[in-house]
Amino acid sequence: MAIRALIVDDEPLARRRLTRLLRESADVEIVGQCQNGAEAIEAIRRGSPDLVFLDVQMPGLDGFGVLEAINGDRLPLIVFVTAYDQYAIQAFEAQAVDYLLKPFSRERFEKMMSRVRSAAGRVAADRLARQVLELLTRQRNGGDALRLVARSVGRVSLVNVDEVDWIQAEGNYVRVHTARESQLVRETLGALATRLPARFRRIHRSIIVNADRVKELQPGLRGDYAVILRDGTRLRFSRRFRYEWPEIFGMERGEGG
Repeated sequence: MAIRALIVDDEPLARRRLTRLLRESADVEIVGQCQNGAEAIEAIRRGSPDLVFLDVQMPGLDGFGVLEAINGDRLPLIVFVTAYDQYAIQAFEAQAVDYLLKPFSRERFEKMMSRVRSAAGRVAADRLARQVLELLTRQRNGGDALRLVARSVGRVSLVNVDEVDWIQAEGNYVRVHTARESQLVRETLGALATRLPARFRRIHRSIIVNADRVKELQPGLRGDYAVILRDGTRLRFSRRFRYEWPEIFGMERGEGG
């Protein structure tokens, strides 16, 4: 199956060069070109490309702004394209699979594509494993029970959501904590939050807890709280998420302050 690629760059010459090189790759299909961040967001959400070549510096919304805007959606593989090497570290911190420093050679382009193909293969395997296991789980449980698909070295396993104590964001992944262990699930916290039962409450922009595991709330000095779980785990409860607990704080959504 071809890798569906989107090119995002405000420079026509840069778009043409990438287009020419990509057309030499039989396993790549160019699905579109964008010249600014706003166009890129729309194209990514509309077309769900597998790979995006994303210019870092663009007028208005830059490459990092595009990533921030689509956070929570299914993220494609990202290759940052930049004329400034100081963005290289930021590119990898943003979980880009690679970056191209303008002007780049054909050899550097081919090295990048090798990394892309390797990453695309892992992502495809993850998605297939997740789909198969979720299908088997639905069939086994009449479609009612939610299972999370966790992948670690050498194995793919199911985590029953009823066993989850709390969940923490780790980039494009979440770390799911149960009484026995913690495992990584390839899904953003925002996307996962839409699928979880109502008893799972957000207490921080990067943390969700199972309310059934909460033992007590301890007030802090600045209007925030500490959430203490039954096993003694202590988590920070940001005041902006008090609306998640109306039965305690008597607040409506949007009154977090």
